[in-house]
Amino acid sequence: MSTYNYKPGLGNAASYQVSGIPYVTGGIDLTAGAVSLDFPSVTSWIVVSVGDSSSCNVGFSLLGVQNENYLKIPGTTVSPKMEIKATQLHLSGTSADVSVMAGLTYISKADINNAAVSPSGSNWSGSLNALVG
Repeated sequence: MSTYNYKPGLGNAASYQVSGIPYVTGGIDLTAGAVSLDFPSVTSWIVVSVGDSSSCNVGFSLLGVQNENYLKIPGTTVSPKMEIKATQLHLSGTSADVSVMAGLTYISKADINNAAVSPSGSNWSGSLNALVG
């Protein structure tokens, strides 16, 4: 008799239909340079808020935010709810007050460790074929 050990993966629709596990971080200061956030698991959605009058650039790879492949969020603005599968978020800009809120799935980063979808093979950053440089 064979057994099947089911684990949710990137294509598992149910992982994105349920409410996300809350992830919130704030007070991110970008004035000293780009900041990378590593989420504990794959996200279902992400919202970025800029609390001061400066701007924030949001990308899905460090190369993306360095080469103008990013979403620019103006000061005192909240991004739309971005329904995105990602394990990392990269921020740059001049803001000293950035907050990030995300809904996390139960999809473990270890379960998607695959060189076919990430050049480093260590995670799935969401930037495959995204023209981020």
